[in-house]
Amino acid sequence: MDQAKDKFKIWVDADACPSVLRDVLFRAARRLNIELILVANAGMRFPRSDLFSLILVPAGADKADKKIVQQMSPGDLVITGDIPLAADVVKNGGMALGTRGELFDDDSIGERLAMRNVMDQIRSTGVETGGPKPLNNKDVQSFANQLDRILTKLIRK
Repeated sequence: MDQAKDKFKIWVDADACPSVLRDVLFRAARRLNIELILVANAGMRFPRSDLFSLILVPAGADKADKKIVQQMSPGDLVITGDIPLAADVVKNGGMALGTRGELFDDDSIGERLAMRNVMDQIRSTGVETGGPKPLNNKDVQSFANQLDRILTKLIRK
């Protein structure tokens, strides 16, 4: 078995991960022989490979997040747009990559979590803040580039 596969896994908060990004992840995991685990509350299609698996969790708030945090190991990479999940991943020694290519690590997660909480408070007062803009080609490229940098760093460890 490849040494990189033994060292870390890629976990995907799959319910909210756009399919175009999942495709990028499947290619990278296959190319580098890294185990990739999708965690979702509904079945989904993915390429057949011994490297890829799907963990189904019951529907409900944060069920996939909790499963990822329970099963991940320090050094694993988690793909998520969920800031509280990213904070838990970092707290548990993992790295988190957002769907637009943002790296959540010890240096950045505190600020991102604080901003998310402020926006949550603003929304709770009834202010419409709008949702995130749709993913575009530049976002996909940023994600792919950051993923490549992270995987290269993790493999070299």
